[in-house]
Amino acid sequence: MGLINKLFGGSNEPKEEKVLPWIPLSDLQQLKFIKNKSKVKTQVIFKHSTRCGISKMVMNQFIANYELTEKDLDLYYLDLLSHRDISNEVGYAFQVIHESPQLLVVQNEVVVSHASHGAINEINLNRFVQ
Repeated sequence: MGLINKLFGGSNEPKEEKVLPWIPLSDLQQLKFIKNKSKVKTQVIFKHSTRCGISKMVMNQFIANYELTEKDLDLYYLDLLSHRDISNEVGYAFQVIHESPQLLVVQNEVVVSHASHGAINEINLNRFVQ
């Protein structure tokens, strides 16, 4: 039975779920705050569609590989389906065409890096820590 459990992932041990220091992005006023705060600390926005399998897969990979703390940067989570107005405003405010999933890195009030889909996980966020 041990070999079968190892092969097919069966285990009596509960898996520890990794929790990131997400800040919910749920108010348009936060965009002004994000821009202002980006002058002294890198701000990151993760735009996620809760109904999209690809978005879920990319987010899971992002979470698994994320190694920074709240001291390093601020990490915002935007639920696109619940906050379409904010998602649209992110595009206007930061001059980035909407994609989903999408990651935006903001420094000094401008997007210095962005990616969508699988390319999100290719961004090395360590290089943006101020």
